[in-house]
Amino acid sequence: MKMITAVIKPFKLDEVREALGEIGVSGVTVTEVKGFGRQKGHTELYRGAEYVVDFLPKVKVELALAESMVESAIEAITKAASTGKIGDGKIFISQLDDAIRIRTGETGPEAI
Repeated sequence: MKMITAVIKPFKLDEVREALGEIGVSGVTVTEVKGFGRQKGHTELYRGAEYVVDFLPKVKVELALAESMVESAIEAITKAASTGKIGDGKIFISQLDDAIRIRTGETGPEAI
């Protein structure tokens, strides 16, 4: 099993969720986050005063998958989240040792 964590632009969330649904992903966890990467934030103007926005709003999407679905999930996220501009986000893939469904006690891929 693998855990995929994608940090994307907030307005792309619905497109990513729909793309993942189309390939059969049954559940995701979404968190509103703030951060910066290479773009290092940006400067904005508010009521005539200029100020720096260091941390940009992003959305973190996390999903646990069987290894057989990882490539299609990555492709779906990449296509749906891409704008072609700086700040589109990142996708991280990590090994998931185990999963347990609390209600039934199922473990491993059956718990997903």
